[in-house]
Amino acid sequence: MSYVLPSSGRRVPCEQCPLRAIGSFREFEPQELRFVSSFKTGELTAETGTTLMSEGTHSAHLYTLLSGWAFRYKSLPDGRRQILNYMLPGDLVGLQGSIIGEMEHSVEALSSLVLCVFQRDRLNELFRNHPGLGFDITWLAAQEERMLDEHLLSLGRRTAMERAAYLIAFLYHRAASVGLGTGKLLHIPITQQHVADTLGLSIVHTNKTLRKLADRKMIRWLDRACEVVDIDGLMEVSGWEGPSERKRPLI
Repeated sequence: MSYVLPSSGRRVPCEQCPLRAIGSFREFEPQELRFVSSFKTGELTAETGTTLMSEGTHSAHLYTLLSGWAFRYKSLPDGRRQILNYMLPGDLVGLQGSIIGEMEHSVEALSSLVLCVFQRDRLNELFRNHPGLGFDITWLAAQEERMLDEHLLSLGRRTAMERAAYLIAFLYHRAASVGLGTGKLLHIPITQQHVADTLGLSIVHTNKTLRKLADRKMIRWLDRACEVVDIDGLMEVSGWEGPSERKRPLI
């Protein structure tokens, strides 16, 4: 297990952030952009498998995922883990630790990634002087709760195949909304172990379930990746209508 520390190097100015060009993110007001630019202290890069944050630790920083994939998880004392959610470009990382003071979950890089680094001790200034950005952070926290509600419903009431179809469809739509993938084909950088740890299934049961979806020509399993072939079929199997279209904040 490897850990990373923030670097002070700054490669992408906020004014030239590639995420700002994506239509799913709302526009900054000029004064908000100036503040966020000063709020950012640097960037952090990490390779696949790197632990970005660890349960029970404190962090002086808040992050926005600039590129790549990550996931949040909790572990039992014997090492078994439950993946809680996945993080894609534009997502805040470490908000819980910034507000509560201690991380109650861990975060691991699912692919090579880049994070924008923000100084946690300026959050009060953000809420005091920029209520629009403060609302954005509240919105992002509420959106995370909404996604977890959907995940809990899936774990509690969907069959194994419905769960797997929902998870892959959910990740497809999240990735497509931030410009990842082309057309209807999209590669999700997860292994079958990640799927098992998300759905609460054994690796054997997971393998059999994913094989059923592959046999129906909905997915194709690659080396450390899942290729989505038929998103409509996955949504039909899962009984999920997909996310509502709305502009989302970007910090």
